[in-house]
Amino acid sequence: MESLRARLNRVGQSYAPHEHRPLSGYVTAMGGFGALAAALAVAAKAKGSTPERPAPADVVLLSLATHKLSRLLAKDSVTSPLRAPFTRYTEPAGAAELNEEVRDHESSLKHGIGELVTCPFCLAVWVATGLTGGLVLAPRLTRMAAVALTATAVSDFLQLGYDIAKKRAEE
Repeated sequence: MESLRARLNRVGQSYAPHEHRPLSGYVTAMGGFGALAAALAVAAKAKGSTPERPAPADVVLLSLATHKLSRLLAKDSVTSPLRAPFTRYTEPAGAAELNEEVRDHESSLKHGIGELVTCPFCLAVWVATGLTGGLVLAPRLTRMAAVALTATAVSDFLQLGYDIAKKRAEE
């Protein structure tokens, strides 16, 4: 009888026969996300915190904070040591950001994590879940952290807008 691992390998090969797709790494990442969500739910229940419908202001605050923290983790030069075990530096991407490539040949798990940590869109789900859980478990602290991240995101947009306006004025 064929082992589960052999079956999964066969499915992976038939899914993407000409390209390495780290399906087992993705499964592990999904399991990690499920564990994070479950841990937040258990912690909220243990604390006796019943989540309420968030105020529109909290949704806007967490949205902007999620955007900033996701980009900070996935693209910022300063956070590159966190990504280095899973990626290789390729080039600067402007505005203190980097382009990196995922390490392909080490393991499916490392490859899957590499894709996650270099993709601000992918990280946004994790960050939003963490911030939302923080809003339930420690609302004051979470709002303060989100305010700092939101202020930084707005500042980034203002800096980029200023640079565009300056370049147009010089033309």
